[in-house]
Amino acid sequence: MEKYLDAFLNSFMGTLNWTWKSIVFEVPWYTNYFWGIILLSILVWILEIAFPWRKNQAVFRKDFWLDAFYIFFNFFLFTIVISGFYKCLELLFLDIGIASNTLALVDLKEWPEIFQLLVFFVLLDFVQWFTHMLLHRYAFLWEFHKVHHSVKEMGFAAHMRYHWMENIFYKPLKTFAVMILGGFEPEQAYIVHFVAIAIGHLNHSNIKLTWGPLKYIFNNPVMHLYHHAYELPEGRKNGVNYGISLSMWDYLFKTDYIPEDSGLVPLGYEGDNEMPKGFIGQFVYGFHSKRKNKATNP
Repeated sequence: MEKYLDAFLNSFMGTLNWTWKSIVFEVPWYTNYFWGIILLSILVWILEIAFPWRKNQAVFRKDFWLDAFYIFFNFFLFTIVISGFYKCLELLFLDIGIASNTLALVDLKEWPEIFQLLVFFVLLDFVQWFTHMLLHRYAFLWEFHKVHHSVKEMGFAAHMRYHWMENIFYKPLKTFAVMILGGFEPEQAYIVHFVAIAIGHLNHSNIKLTWGPLKYIFNNPVMHLYHHAYELPEGRKNGVNYGISLSMWDYLFKTDYIPEDSGLVPLGYEGDNEMPKGFIGQFVYGFHSKRKNKATNP
């Protein structure tokens, strides 16, 4: 038990210390997620202001500051708190004979760096697409995912408005994906993480962007807007457009849906007026909410 306690404290303090070093610029600039996310957010926000898709939407849209807080909570505060638990779980797996390379199907270590990053990016994105689909298809998961879908006006910061339980759901499957790669994460994985954050910000932004022919590969604001649509097409009540960074999974598995691109589609879900308006209410939402939806969102 002592080694688990030590592992918990060391991981907690290590993550806390890294975050502080990031704030005071004591880590390499290219791995500084704290200021990197702030810079990305400002850049996408400037694009929203300069090229607004929904021109009647205010610069400080509804819930702008709530969503801005979610950026720091989900990416930093919660990560610090939960890091120790994940380290203990890693030790538990080692104790029962499951190492990081136990499930290895591919060994990326000898591959050229560009291919390491590409495989890492694609595999993790597929895992996120699959997890996202589960969040819509199972009632107890959807209760937590409702927090993200309570957004009524889209903007870059809506990217990070999600219930902290989603971190709990995503992390094990992401870890499983890394284990398939032999427990190996490329040295330049920060590139993948920053690209994913940038695409996520753009997908939720008030910018009309489709990527042209590349829309069949990369997710975009037009496609993702319909993921948040209040009204979903008949026979697609489980949701559409689950893509995170890549749209190709939706096209491959026939979950794509883009009927038009005016940008004026109402957002949310039936009963979203019951969602608490503040962070604390949303923090505990899902544990005691009325579960009217049997297995899907409306």
